[in-house]
Amino acid sequence: MPLTLASLVQHSALKLTVRAGADRLDAPVRWAHASELTDPVPYMEGGEFLLVTATNLDAANPEAMRRYVRRLAGAGVVGLGFAVGVNYDELPQALIDAAEEAKLPLLEVPRRTPFIAIAKAVSSAIAEEQYRAVTAGFEVQRELTRAALVGDGPGELLTRLAAHLDGWAALYDAAGQVVAAAPEWAARRAARLTPDVERLRDRPAPASIVVGDTDDRVELQSLGTGRRGRGALAVGTGAALGTADRYAVHSAVALLTLTTARSRSLQGAEQRLGAAVLRMLLAGQPDHARAVAGDLYGGLLDAPFRLLIAEGPGPASLGEAMEAAALRTGETLLTVPEGDRLVVLAADGGAAVAACTAHAEAQEARAPAEGAKPEEDQVVVGLSAPAGPIAVSAAYKQAEQALSVARRRGRALVEHEELAAGSVLPLLADDAVRAFADGMLRALHEHDAKGRGDLVASLRAWLAHHGQWDAAAADLGVHRHTLRYRMRRVEEILGRSLDDPDVRMELWLALKATGAPSAPEA
Repeated sequence: MPLTLASLVQHSALKLTVRAGADRLDAPVRWAHASELTDPVPYMEGGEFLLVTATNLDAANPEAMRRYVRRLAGAGVVGLGFAVGVNYDELPQALIDAAEEAKLPLLEVPRRTPFIAIAKAVSSAIAEEQYRAVTAGFEVQRELTRAALVGDGPGELLTRLAAHLDGWAALYDAAGQVVAAAPEWAARRAARLTPDVERLRDRPAPASIVVGDTDDRVELQSLGTGRRGRGALAVGTGAALGTADRYAVHSAVALLTLTTARSRSLQGAEQRLGAAVLRMLLAGQPDHARAVAGDLYGGLLDAPFRLLIAEGPGPASLGEAMEAAALRTGETLLTVPEGDRLVVLAADGGAAVAACTAHAEAQEARAPAEGAKPEEDQVVVGLSAPAGPIAVSAAYKQAEQALSVARRRGRALVEHEELAAGSVLPLLADDAVRAFADGMLRALHEHDAKGRGDLVASLRAWLAHHGQWDAAAADLGVHRHTLRYRMRRVEEILGRSLDDPDVRMELWLALKATGAPSAPEA
């Protein structure tokens, strides 16, 4: 317990008597200081027990004492000790009244008690309190270290920390998601602080912020060192942390930082193994891949999975979100960084794929307008259809195709199944396709512009009716012989035969890409 005025009053050797403010003796005393200045406030820091003999004070003057005591109370002085038998034989009533009015404890110091004895008592009590705090801090540090070494994950460490603080504790990953919390009910409380964790993440580690509300006081501490933290620790308590509590929190931060660094080293080794497994799968060697995968990735290869390719300046944030989701649900995730790309194998229908989709939806929600291209710091993702070990090469091609379409459409994520189930026509919006189409139809447009016939509209009608002369001629409002003549002119101008199905396909797609006009009304 911290030293208080009540502790000094109960000190039998000091013989202090309470003359005012008896109901405020529980204030902690930070130091004892003697001063005969008429205004010692500029030299006070707050929490002092001020000792005076009134050498320079008019202690019998009610107005002077009222001003003097009011100044002391306003500066945070917790009590005033007045020595009797030096300059005043007894405590002046003016000082007593002023202390009562300002609600400042006033203690009478007998002549036989020197101020140095009070200062020593205060110093000794503060030193004992600090020693107890340090001793308790070391004990908690040992306890937390044992929990970190023998526990399976951070749960046990958080449980012991929360018990010591008589509060709660939570661990966040680099993406700001709650990894573990103690007690269990604290997970929901901790989840509401994600915006604060993201704000802390933007500061160079180590860093901390305090979040206060009507429920509790929460302190957030970043984990790791360097420009970007590797996570955060949150502790919630009913009041500000004391010295021993501070030791405990700092110990937990250090242990969790070391644990995180060790986890990242293991993660690097796992990624190298995952890269080898992926190379074997892409080379069509699923049996060898299974043998190398072992228990680490073997379970992932036993069920349908998705292959995704993420591309951008920094796909790490997406990878962290997927890893956090997989960690919470116990899923296996194979991630292989490739420069500004990230290749991932994740369980089909699992939490990691759902986290990827949510990440993409949040990114598109921040876009300035529908269809707007992603910003420079955003990530574009192509997602394959569900696949197995023998079809990884095909899944990789599917993901690349979906990624290419996502880039062209300004989408954050495109699934290959969308391409298979949808229409090919949206792909014609590509600038290169439009340039090809314009070049292919240019001679026909130039012919029509000179008033020599509607070859473009006639070609469109003939292709739309699958080469049926009567139906296309009726649609155009001309005789079928006229239409036959126009199609021969198309062949002559283009130098290509309309009997060739590839030519008909290219012309039809060119008409679609350029938005060529439909047949005129009759």
